[in-house]
Amino acid sequence: MATKTITLELDAYEKLRRAKRAPRESFSAVVRRAVWQEEPLTAAALLAQLTEQMRTATGLISEDVLDRLDKAQRKPRVSASKW
Repeated sequence: MATKTITLELDAYEKLRRAKRAPRESFSAVVRRAVWQEEPLTAAALLAQLTEQMRTATGLISEDVLDRLDKAQRKPRVSASKW
């Protein structure tokens, strides 16, 4: 098996070391287990994800409430006050 030597700052090494599940677990196994988000979520993507989770889960928020929230988002109220 081919190997590659890398350099880590001490805090990164300690974080990797603490992630080991067993003393004999290799760093390669720890890295393979790691999950990194491919790209950061935008606020719109996060809202869509949460909405889908709420729609598919039972008893969290009713369809009626979600529909009213959607409607309110489309027509925000603007205050007459400048403050």
